[in-house]
Amino acid sequence: MADDTAKRTAIEWVDSHAGALSDWHATIWDLHEPAWREYRSAAWYVERLRAEGFEVEAGSGGMPTAFCATWGDGGPTIGSYAEYDAVPGNSQDRVPYECPRPGVHRWAAGHTDPHSALGIAALGGVLAAKAAMERHGIRGRIKFMGEPAEKTCGSKPIHAAKGYYDDIDAAVSFHPSFGSLRANTTILDTHCGAYWSCIYTFECAHPETWSASRERSEMASAHTMARAPGANDALCLMYTTTKYTKEAMLPHTGTWTLNEAILGAGDATADNLAPRFAQIQYAWRAPTLAMQERIAEVLDRNAEHVAAMTCTRVRKAWVTRTRPGLPNHALAHLCYRNLAAVGAPVWDEAALAFCREIQGNLGLEPMAQPVLAAMRTLSTPEQCEANVRRELPEWQLNYTSDDYTDWTWHTPTVRLIVGRCTLEPPRPGYQYPAWAWNALGGHAPTIDPTVQVAAKTIGATIVDLLTEPSALAAARAEFEQRTGGGIGGTRWVAPLLPADFEPPIGFHWPEYVTTARGHEWYIPTTA
Repeated sequence: MADDTAKRTAIEWVDSHAGALSDWHATIWDLHEPAWREYRSAAWYVERLRAEGFEVEAGSGGMPTAFCATWGDGGPTIGSYAEYDAVPGNSQDRVPYECPRPGVHRWAAGHTDPHSALGIAALGGVLAAKAAMERHGIRGRIKFMGEPAEKTCGSKPIHAAKGYYDDIDAAVSFHPSFGSLRANTTILDTHCGAYWSCIYTFECAHPETWSASRERSEMASAHTMARAPGANDALCLMYTTTKYTKEAMLPHTGTWTLNEAILGAGDATADNLAPRFAQIQYAWRAPTLAMQERIAEVLDRNAEHVAAMTCTRVRKAWVTRTRPGLPNHALAHLCYRNLAAVGAPVWDEAALAFCREIQGNLGLEPMAQPVLAAMRTLSTPEQCEANVRRELPEWQLNYTSDDYTDWTWHTPTVRLIVGRCTLEPPRPGYQYPAWAWNALGGHAPTIDPTVQVAAKTIGATIVDLLTEPSALAAARAEFEQRTGGGIGGTRWVAPLLPADFEPPIGFHWPEYVTTARGHEWYIPTTA
């Protein structure tokens, strides 16, 4: 382990900047910008990092809301990243009752996980490590990435394909806990699986080719001809056809999922004209790449048949294709030792009072200790691994999805999970409403302890990796062994997107817009 003096400096930096970290988190939480549209959030990070002395490439990888920031020279390069996208349909104010954020439509975006805390904790960690490096003359380089659109698993496969991670010697990936299965721990073996997503665009470019009735009419008009089915029908048929065929895609094992989102439909206000344009996005998660390929095959076949049925042509565009995560035990244990030294988050009476207010407003009896026990205690990587394995079939090596997995194929990467304020259920099977979860992520007394514990752990782990050559060597050796020789090795999985991949920023993603009515969610506030 590294010199404790340098690590104490990093930890003390977090303590002395607790107020700033809280304010920074509130800033990002208040912006609540969704995937691919985090313009102001990304700009805030770029400005902050430049003020801290980092060299920053804004718009890295061709993504307007991404960035790549570096500081230092000589020695190893240690990486980490921020996420900052919010989730449409989850608008909630930081109050202990259901209340959408004022000034936007009630189904605007809100931070759920929350990525606002993820990003600020990671930023706090690298700034804490930087402070220790400056004070103690530690040589090394920090590479801090801005990763937009995690909710579509969008940016990391693009950064990976374009080589942004290839010069990093080790990396720390952080996420606030999202359940009691794994909290205050690091992931040992069962990392996230693959997430693929694509968009099918249906266009009715030549509706006149559909109907033969024009041959029996002297007036070939919309009132005397059978209307082509068009793009709306194509979208509806794609939706229903895929629902019917979903049961036949894969066996009912492996916790795989397939979901859809409608990005555009119709845009025709004349009821007797064929809708020309519609788009539907599919996203699917599975533990293996073979399963992902099978789902993609069925979707493509469905789209081709639907297009033929509706007088449309179909175009497919990939949004993302991630790889399953690769473990690194050496780094998982190193980071967990630092988490154990820092300790689990502790919530004070102000936080507990807020939790009790939520319970009371839901008609529940407020609890003396309303925070779930798993969020207040440490759990070793081995304990959490055993918890997860009990839920999965023996063959399944990966579970759920997140695009941090693309980092793991380019550098040894640890996945740190820190507990966040989660309410104890009043009885087995009870689920709190989403608004309560979101409010807890925005209220400073309930989210700040998570940010501070994560920042301290990240900072201390970076210091270890820069000052203990044997620790970094062990992580690198394991990476080489698991990949069969590192990047390009015999067991290495290459990026699934090409190096010249164009980021999918031009689609109709939910966003905030400015019109003559003012600045609002893409659904007007009064709608």
